[in-house]
Amino acid sequence: MSEYYKNIRNKIGPDLLFIPSVAAIIRNEKNDILFIRKKGETIWGLPAGAIEIGESPSESIKREVYEETGLIIHPKRIIGVFGGDKYRYEYTNGHKVEYIVTIFECSIRSGELSPVDGEAEELRYYAEEEIPPIAIPLPKEIFIKKLSKDKTIFE
Repeated sequence: MSEYYKNIRNKIGPDLLFIPSVAAIIRNEKNDILFIRKKGETIWGLPAGAIEIGESPSESIKREVYEETGLIIHPKRIIGVFGGDKYRYEYTNGHKVEYIVTIFECSIRSGELSPVDGEAEELRYYAEEEIPPIAIPLPKEIFIKKLSKDKTIFE
């Protein structure tokens, strides 16, 4: 958590916090999608995180993916933008958030699949038809390459 969000949390405690964020759909050579499981969590998610003050969404997704996976990526396009009360989540420490999330399709430029910041406990690729239970109820279409290939998905 950045100093900015720590400062806000110190003021509001675990109460609901609205957070602009980004997430990445990263596929391997078999078109499987990369998911992470964070320490202390039992469910999976995409490489993702909050947009920091002064940071563009594309800068944010590059930073977050590197920190969580060790991969250097290139954001190719926006798959979708999602928000609303169904994007609320409560972390194991009791902190409540509501995300507005921009999902990027990304390609891998370089790097080794290995967490840099220690936030991710497990990194794993899943086939489209085997997506694990995820923390945020993202639309299933974003994971199906042929459905999300030529359009941006909105709810």
